[in-house]
Amino acid sequence: MDKITVTSPLLPNLDEFNEMLKDVWASKWITNGGQFHQRLESALAEYLKVPYICLFTNGTLPLLTALQALRISGEVITTPYSFVATTHSIWWNGCRPVFVDIEESTCGIDPNKIEAAITPKTTAIMPVHCYGKPVNMEAIQAIADKYGLRVIYDAAHAFGVAINGKSVLNAGDMATLSFHATKVYNTLEGGALVVHDEATKNRIDYLKNFGFANETDVVAPGINSKMDEVRAAYGLLNLKQVDEAIEKRHQVAIKYRAALRNVPGVRFFDDMPGVRHNYSYFPIFINAEVYGMTRDELYFKMKANGVLGRRYFFPLISTFSTYRGLPSAAPSNLPVATRIANEVICLPMHHELCERDVERILELIVN
Repeated sequence: MDKITVTSPLLPNLDEFNEMLKDVWASKWITNGGQFHQRLESALAEYLKVPYICLFTNGTLPLLTALQALRISGEVITTPYSFVATTHSIWWNGCRPVFVDIEESTCGIDPNKIEAAITPKTTAIMPVHCYGKPVNMEAIQAIADKYGLRVIYDAAHAFGVAINGKSVLNAGDMATLSFHATKVYNTLEGGALVVHDEATKNRIDYLKNFGFANETDVVAPGINSKMDEVRAAYGLLNLKQVDEAIEKRHQVAIKYRAALRNVPGVRFFDDMPGVRHNYSYFPIFINAEVYGMTRDELYFKMKANGVLGRRYFFPLISTFSTYRGLPSAAPSNLPVATRIANEVICLPMHHELCERDVERILELIVN
């Protein structure tokens, strides 16, 4: 039995990629801001409708660097319902993560719970656009302005997401992206940081290259997180086909929703009005009492039949050994996130799913 995976990477045309590789080899410039790196930055800024973008070698380093660039210290308010890189980046910068519960409607941080978590040590908020569903950015910014806090968005899932034509990546002080192979758009492995002005971009570019401002001056304790020319070339080719891939994902989402809408005990997200979604994930949430089966029972039933869903995000970051001793990590402080983490399965969602694959997945859930 063929396995149906939760994701499949977007791959460029091999012949085109080989031609680009020939150009890379001919130039003998394979890293340190070469022509393909510069072209990809320009192309992504135009596609995403953002003023400046800095490329990175993965999606975690932009989080680390954003905190460094903004000189964040003390406490950072964030969500326990995310990939561990979100909170790890705070910890690696010597800051203390403070967990706030999430909204059921988006699985993002609940703005109504943020103010109660603010202390004199709070310096920033790090929300996540979970599954590419935009959080309430206006409410978060209003709180940040009121208390003089910085806002860094973990937008790893939000490539191309826009509200009424405006990119969500323009919100806050900075926003980060992941270009990992599992994402809607990928550069094999990679990431980016979106900033609003040229001076900040220059500082980020220094920080991701050991802090070098020129041949002899090191202006900050930077790190090596530059994207190489091979991945930049790969990314340029994938950018040409990402819209088609998103539309194919959209069609899969339509089929899932039509089949699952009236299944008792199964909940999912509909599109948000005015939002251009990227269909990066398709999570469903299982109410065991109504559905007649627990989330884990369904998950392992699917797995036994070759359908590899993902309990994403489970367990919560706040339950891991590094963080569970924090007062904000107590399950009683995070009732919605705790419940959602025990209900979620992300169904296979990618541009290569065929009609038969979708039918096979749905048969296991509906029957």
